[in-house]
Amino acid sequence: MSTSGTRFCALILCVLISASCVTRSHLGFRVVPATPNYLLDYPDSGQTPFPDVLREYNGFEPGRGWMDLRPDMVLSIEDAYYQPGVSRRGLNGFLGTEAAEYKVRSHGGLQLLSVRSLKGRPYGELAVQQLIPRSQQHHRCFRFYYEVFFKRSGDSRGSVLLSANAEEDIERLATELMSDPDSVCSERSGNCTVFPEACSVSIEMEIVVNGAPRNVIWGSVLSNVVNHPHHVELFRIYNGRLTPVKLDANDTNALRLPLLPGDHVKWS
Repeated sequence: MSTSGTRFCALILCVLISASCVTRSHLGFRVVPATPNYLLDYPDSGQTPFPDVLREYNGFEPGRGWMDLRPDMVLSIEDAYYQPGVSRRGLNGFLGTEAAEYKVRSHGGLQLLSVRSLKGRPYGELAVQQLIPRSQQHHRCFRFYYEVFFKRSGDSRGSVLLSANAEEDIERLATELMSDPDSVCSERSGNCTVFPEACSVSIEMEIVVNGAPRNVIWGSVLSNVVNHPHHVELFRIYNGRLTPVKLDANDTNALRLPLLPGDHVKWS
């Protein structure tokens, strides 16, 4: 073979090898055993330690008082109702609770998933699905605060849902909320919901397990939804597509991978 022919064949071989490597690098995620923490290997070859997976998703920091809500995250709200004139604490005058679930839509806004109403709710009390005004439900960006202190009503406290149509507006409102919460969350505000003290709000996320939709608490890991599995398949949304996550179902440390909204789990 001539020198030029040899060079041409070598060039073709290099192109094929490069294409093969690119294809492999985008086949999916991979759980990599490591110390002190296992790593999640991304299709673009980036790696993230398990404790940082949630932080990369929405900036979540354990112990921080707030969290940004992303698509398929769920607000689960349960409000307690009491007889009129009775302190909203304890069992004295307690009538029962109402519950509602809202999912953050992929293109913005909140979708009401379910409502459980209380028969005989006191006249004039807001139903649980009315706690978040409809105008606020149409916003694109949401941030949840576990507890905010307010001075206008006797140093009361409550969890808060802040919303806006742009990230920069959320950041501006968040700064104002820390310095003057009573102003940001005034009765005329269209960007803030203050949940009653007797109301509990938890953050969940929607996943699919063996073909059935399921809500799990934010911070859940794979082992929370599989029980001594012989086989596990996990698919995670990446660039708008469900992408496989390669892992060893017999490795208990691998099963500590944090779940994310939209994950699909198949196991047996």
